[in-house]
Amino acid sequence: MIKKILEAYTRTFTLWVIVFGVVAYLWPRPFVALQDYNKYFFSLTMFGIGVALQLSDFQRILKQPWTVLVGSLAQFTLMPIGAFVLARVFKLPDAMAVGLILTGAAPGAMASNVMCYVAKADTAYSVSLTTVSTLLCPLLTPGLTKLLADSILPIEFWAIVGDVMIMVIIPLLLGFVVRHLFNRHIEKILPVFPALSVTFIIFVCSLVIALNRDNLAHVTGLILGVALALNLYGMASGYGVGKLFRMPTQRRRTLAIEIGMQNAGLGATLALQHLGKEAALPAAIFVFICIITASLLSAWWQRTSDFTPVAMNQ
Repeated sequence: MIKKILEAYTRTFTLWVIVFGVVAYLWPRPFVALQDYNKYFFSLTMFGIGVALQLSDFQRILKQPWTVLVGSLAQFTLMPIGAFVLARVFKLPDAMAVGLILTGAAPGAMASNVMCYVAKADTAYSVSLTTVSTLLCPLLTPGLTKLLADSILPIEFWAIVGDVMIMVIIPLLLGFVVRHLFNRHIEKILPVFPALSVTFIIFVCSLVIALNRDNLAHVTGLILGVALALNLYGMASGYGVGKLFRMPTQRRRTLAIEIGMQNAGLGATLALQHLGKEAALPAAIFVFICIITASLLSAWWQRTSDFTPVAMNQ
């Protein structure tokens, strides 16, 4: 019974992001009171994701290196450049422009794996792409942000590298080791860890809404439009890359979802830590946007497909 409740809670991630975003806007004080722990909460998120990984996820990368290379290059070129161009075109305030670029330079979101399964895409390919982009992000996320945004606001490259290592890589690998050493016991409580990760991502987004409550009325329309444009651009260009390299339809769908969805929770956390609450707003809004659009696209593809989804363990 508890397992089913946790799985249902994880599947309805979109709903809870929206519900708690509204709650944070109406009653911001409880969220703001916990902001000093945000960094540690995100570390627990990545620990939960690490527990969900298996050795086969890494072995799969070695079996299809060129497709993973293409997807990873697309992830870390199309999205940050797209974010930079959109920030310039829409003349975003400096802090929000840098926040959008940081969001574009973030790795793929783990939620994309679930979306790919629903969309009858190649979920195994999605897991490989997300894993590789997460492992590369300690250098590429701050590096690309500094390259594209340093002329707008000073970027503390090594400080961000250190935070990404502490919040992402160390807890991710620790979770993976725990799963490997205690696999038999972990299997019994496995649904707890995705639910844990979902909970803390919801908190990160809600915290950003709470901190920016006074600014939202002035910038929401602009940021919503820019975040939606970045998301749709990422999905379209991801599908286009798959078509360019003559990948099968399922992998084109995977690239569309994988590139269109970013780990904006990481972007929001880094922005709060190094750039301020205003810079974190584009990342938090992007979470709302990409979850909703990916859910709609996945549901549509599921209904219009006559092939079965490629599961994670293949």
